[in-house]
Formats: sequence, C-alpha cells, structure tokens
Amino acid sequence: MRVIVVEDDPDVRGAVVAALRSAGFAVDEVANWSQADLSMSVNDYDCLILDRVLPEGDSADHLYQRRQAGMAVPAIMLTALDDISHRVEGLEAGADDYLTKPFSTDELVLRVRALCRRRTTMVPPILRVDDVTLDVARREVRRAGVLQMLTPKEFAVLETLLSRQPAVVTRTELIEHCWDERADPASNVVDVVVNQLRRKLGEPAVIFTTRGTGYWIGPPAGPP
Repeated sequence: MRVIVVEDDPDVRGAVVAALRSAGFAVDEVANWSQADLSMSVNDYDCLILDRVLPEGDSADHLYQRRQAGMAVPAIMLTALDDISHRVEGLEAGADDYLTKPFSTDELVLRVRALCRRRTTMVPPILRVDDVTLDVARREVRRAGVLQMLTPKEFAVLETLLSRQPAVVTRTELIEHCWDERADPASNVVDVVVNQLRRKLGEPAVIFTTRGTGYWIGPPAGPP
C-alpha cells in the first residue's frame, strides 16, 4: 500500500514516515499542498495523511476544494486542534478520519491501514491460492498451515499479486504500488523480492513470470 504524508514539521513528519515504513507501507513525504498536488497527479495513493495547519493555510479548506474536484483517496487529518468543532470541520471538509496530537504512531498505523482497506473493499479479508493464504488484517501468510516469516516488502508484493490474480502484474505496477519515490525503477528490486518470496514459499511454485512483462500468481500447475 502506498501513502503520502503532508506535514511541514520535519520531526513529526519523520516520526510518522518511519512508523509507516516500518509497518510495510510505501511512503512519499511532502511539506505542503503544492508538492502534494504534484505527487498525487502522477502517483496513485491508497491514503493521504495530512497536517491540519500548513503554511498554505487550513488543510480543511484545501481538502474540501479537492473533494469537490473529485479527489477520492481516503484522508486522515493530524492536528493539535482538539476541540469538537475543529473535528467536525475536518470531517465535513472531507477527512475520513481525524487524529489529535500528540498521538500514538501505533494507532496511526492501524487507522491508516483501515482507511487503505476501505478503499479496496472488494478485496476479501483472506487471499488464497492453492495452499497459500494471506490474512490481510492479521498480516499473516501461511503455506499448508505453516506461518511464513515475510518482510514487509515481501508481504506487500504477495498481497498485490494475490489481489490481482490471475492477471499479470507488471514490474512498473509493483514498483508504483509497493515502493515509494526513493525506489529506482531501473533497478532489479522487484525481481529480488519475488525471488525471495519464491524461496520462502517453497515448492511447488505459485508465482510465475511472464517474460518481459511481470509476474502472476496461480495454482502450481504452471502458466496457462
């Protein structure tokens, strides 16, 4: 899942970004709405995390304008304004959730994950192919009932492949969805993670390659 953090305070932004990346999210970070608009014009995000008060003004006003223009990405607003009237204003402006400062980064991660799931409500809570199961809420992967210890990036790639099966997912799509702007699209990071997944999941293989395009996941009978 790929998210964007809009926060002008570098300390707060750093803590939020670190917590989200540790939880397996691909995170882009910006300091203002101008930079956010640029990023959102070229990237597809699963959630927007924004500070209520930015140098350009009240984020509630900016969010409302973008909602009116059709922006549908779920948004959670972070703020030191904890009066009930401020929370109402933020929600009425189009925020899907509202968290007051100081806040627990663990709670923020859970709220962001819930908003990301809300955007993909058609994805079932348990993703499965053959004897491989992925529990979206518990963040667990099992093969033949045995718990697999995956890194956050391996989990993200496997979740994407399972949610799109049996379609081929291109390397570019995996980069855009599972990595952030720090990733080099010309590198072999996708191939490395997929090979790690194959090794951990073992035989028979369930992840296949469509040469020159990308990867797909399916029963271990081989590509169609």
